[in-house]
Amino acid sequence: MTADRDLVFRGGRTPAFVPVVVFLAFCIVFFVVFKTFDMTALAAGGVTALLVGALCAKPYAAYWSAVTRGIGSPTAVTIVMILFCVGLMSALIKETNVSGGFVWLAQYLGVSGGTFTLFAFTAVCIISMATASSIGTMFTAFPIFYPAGVLLGAQPAFLAAAIISGAIFGDNVAPISDTTVISSSTQMFRRKAGSADIAGVVRSRARFAFLTAALAAAGFFLRGASGHSGDSAHSQKLLDQAADPYALVMLIPVVLMLAVALLTRDIFKAVTVGLTTGIVTGLASGLLTLEGIVGVSNGVPTGFLVSGVGDMLGVIALVVSVFGIMGVLTAAGILDWLVSALTSSRLSRTPRGAEFAIGIGVSATTLLFGGVNSAALLTFGPVADEIGSRVGLHPYRRAVVMDCFAMGIASIVPVLSAYLFIGAQLTSGIKGAPALSTTEIFVAMLYPLILTGVIAAAAATGWGRRFEGKDGAELKRPERVPAPI
Repeated sequence: MTADRDLVFRGGRTPAFVPVVVFLAFCIVFFVVFKTFDMTALAAGGVTALLVGALCAKPYAAYWSAVTRGIGSPTAVTIVMILFCVGLMSALIKETNVSGGFVWLAQYLGVSGGTFTLFAFTAVCIISMATASSIGTMFTAFPIFYPAGVLLGAQPAFLAAAIISGAIFGDNVAPISDTTVISSSTQMFRRKAGSADIAGVVRSRARFAFLTAALAAAGFFLRGASGHSGDSAHSQKLLDQAADPYALVMLIPVVLMLAVALLTRDIFKAVTVGLTTGIVTGLASGLLTLEGIVGVSNGVPTGFLVSGVGDMLGVIALVVSVFGIMGVLTAAGILDWLVSALTSSRLSRTPRGAEFAIGIGVSATTLLFGGVNSAALLTFGPVADEIGSRVGLHPYRRAVVMDCFAMGIASIVPVLSAYLFIGAQLTSGIKGAPALSTTEIFVAMLYPLILTGVIAAAAATGWGRRFEGKDGAELKRPERVPAPI
């Protein structure tokens, strides 16, 4: 993976894993002990891990040179700039209250019970695709859909799971989500320069994500009713307070942004179109004010441009710290050793085996990181790149397999999952709606559970598998499969 391996550790290879162990310890403390989730806290764990790891390295200066090389890599810089841009679009969507438009639509259609659970799943899918933030979507959607849905006869566990599943779906397919950006940017072409373009990865992933979403939607409809409804006056009041029909007009810039992203394969151009049309549409409809774009209140900068950058700082700090750790592992030869061990195994000698090796590896990494997909993809991405490329898998396919397995069951294990901890937390303290445990929500998490089965079946049967041909073109069959090294 690199010829620059000038870093050694006192005590051999094992101390090179100290930064990883310290970072994982932070994840476990925050998720399991404190039962909270915060990207900035995880980034602090990453920085602390780097400081502790430096004490085991020699020479000391070589350690920090490796850290800065990892942080300054083209992949890391690209991801950081894309995240800054997509943060602005996400903040614009939140500022104009798109979720309120879907609440009005539910009220207008008069849905209840299992139909409301299905509606909530569909609405949150769209909201999450627009905001490209699964966690942010959950914080927005739970206070609106969960209490009203329970009062309208939705089954609490399946309703909560539908909201979380919808948030994960949007993160899985949105061109501007951090996981899509990371999974694409870490998979490099071998026949031409550059990494996998986001639009190509999204198109390749869509068949698996939308099939899974359709199956999950049917399950939420069939199992999402509790058989009774609560105080209709109370539920009507909640719906009236949250509803805003005019907010649906903001789907116009979202559609334009998605179309440009898929047609041009240029995420920067897509976000520029989305922001420009979004600002114009928001101002024209009265959903956005000039102060809502950028302003100052009591000496404090305000507006979605400011909050959009601010909201991404925690994620970007996490990216920087994880890439610093990756730089250390690369310079110490750990990633080369890991890739060599995986690719020399019998499992990785065929395209099918390589895909399962990627799936198992990224699932284990996701589990260790408490379901934090972005950190898992950042860590395992370079390994998946090497494993898949050595059997000729196209970068799109590598990114799809890695992302779908990371979004599957490994991200929702009850005792470790950030998604379930947050979901359980958001169900507590709501009048008229029961507080749920992570286990209760887990058994109803249809989208990630089904996604694991779908992508595993795709790896086993070869459905959607493509290989890299000349100039990065996609081939159904490989020109040749390189022998394992």
